[in-house]
Amino acid sequence: MSSLSEWYNIFYDDMNVYRDVRPPGGQAWKDQFEWKDVIRICFQTGDLYSSDELYIFIKDKKESFLIPMDAKGGLELWGEIIDRELFDAELAIKITTEAEDGILTCWPEITHEDIEKFSENKE
Repeated sequence: MSSLSEWYNIFYDDMNVYRDVRPPGGQAWKDQFEWKDVIRICFQTGDLYSSDELYIFIKDKKESFLIPMDAKGGLELWGEIIDRELFDAELAIKITTEAEDGILTCWPEITHEDIEKFSENKE
């Protein structure tokens, strides 16, 4: 079985982030988003058998972009996110060194008002 880093590729430039995904035996696909559209990033810790994951939310799109940290370019993207101050650096250090498996942490943090807005939009 091939590793995620062999078929899930992440790269970026000054304007965009790109995903080029070619799963073995599956349909290949590509997409991208612009840095300027990022409104929230969530980091979910994995465990021994699963990758940590980034969920990147952009304006005007309900679904997030899922990026496994084990993807080729995943760690570099995480560093760029911190450099661009799209996720708090101190919080990033804390969650990657201290968090338990399966913990979801978002920046900016999700407030009760955010949850209420989301709930209202689902009705």
